[in-house]
Amino acid sequence: MKSDVKPSVCVVGLGYIGLPTAAIVARSGCKVHGVDVSSHVVDTINRGEIHIEEVDLDGLVQGVVSRGLLKASTEVAPSDVFVIAVPTPFDANHAPDISYVLAAGEAVAKGLKSGDTVILESTSPVGTTEQLRDLIAHLRPDLKCPGLTSETPDLSIAYCPERVLPGKILEELTNNDRSIGGITPRCARKALTFYKLFVRGTCVVTDSRSAEMTKLVENAYRDVNIAFANELSIVADQMGLDVWEVIRLANRHPRVNILTPGPGVGGHCIAVDPWFIVHGAPEHTPLIRTARGVNDGKIHHVIQHAEALIEANPQAQVACLGLAFKANIDDFRESPARLVAVTLARKYGARIKVVEPYAAELPKEFAGTQAELIDIDTALEQTQLLIVLVDHDQFKAVPLAERLRHVVYDTRGIWLDQPKGDQRGAGKLQLAS
Repeated sequence: MKSDVKPSVCVVGLGYIGLPTAAIVARSGCKVHGVDVSSHVVDTINRGEIHIEEVDLDGLVQGVVSRGLLKASTEVAPSDVFVIAVPTPFDANHAPDISYVLAAGEAVAKGLKSGDTVILESTSPVGTTEQLRDLIAHLRPDLKCPGLTSETPDLSIAYCPERVLPGKILEELTNNDRSIGGITPRCARKALTFYKLFVRGTCVVTDSRSAEMTKLVENAYRDVNIAFANELSIVADQMGLDVWEVIRLANRHPRVNILTPGPGVGGHCIAVDPWFIVHGAPEHTPLIRTARGVNDGKIHHVIQHAEALIEANPQAQVACLGLAFKANIDDFRESPARLVAVTLARKYGARIKVVEPYAAELPKEFAGTQAELIDIDTALEQTQLLIVLVDHDQFKAVPLAERLRHVVYDTRGIWLDQPKGDQRGAGKLQLAS
């Protein structure tokens, strides 16, 4: 790949990471071919539109599509660089499922030629990049693969995980540092040349297994720290303390920075990736496993408290505020708020209203519950009990006078200006007068 010649790029998987990546790469001047199994996604992108919610992504996609730099299809096209950004879920036993990665690798293998670069971005268990390499070597014995030949390999294969915050994906794809792990140092250098086309952050080269572990460690670290905050909220509830006040005071220590508790942990990263480490070393990961248990258990703690409030107010109509796994996005994957809301809807039926500004309709699991999707103004007018599950900016803007007209269960601590004695924290049950 000559530095003065922009490579053609094929991005496999056009979801929350793949589409922004494809658009950013296209903005750098590369011709990008996006691939997705969904014809709806393909058609939407080819119209210059988007199927996900992300700040400034709509304008970027419209621009690169109109300039002919990005097009989408359901089939892989010959390219110089292939970027795989497909899901890596886990099964019922928390074992990682890399079948989507291997299926993408199989599709990519068909179109490979000598000199191509294959980069896996999907969050993956340690060793997945090598498995991808082995699959390609099996399917394309005519191509020499890195690490399996004593000669100069025909392909470069590397791993480079994303490191982004939903709502700031475009900014962080460009400015955040990247860890680029090659099957060999030569592979890492080849991938580095590609990422320097559009990444302003520092690109650090390493081996593929270290890069894979780095991604898992980053999210496990955050999960453990969130678990500490969530466990504190449960302890504070038991002791009759205001957890928000305790954390605020503790964080005045110069070396203490306790995170914000909430209804649990969601998303396809923090709620999933720690299990990949546990699966790889089950006898040596008691802390990571326990943190996962604490954060999953916090969801049920919130459900119990919400049910207690609803039972104590049998005539009240209830509004669950938020379904997304975090604020100001439309991503509901592994969302604790979604589980809390649907559990209450199945138990209390039509009494439950849901406010989610990033949803046009309720997810399919709400079918038959009689729960209704409404806006925040309708909720303030028609309901008497508010359960805050997501800290969307829209909810933060609700005036104090409106909140004082309701019984409030704030699991996110966004309304800390509630007068003392009113319900404020994730672990307290005092009711507003």
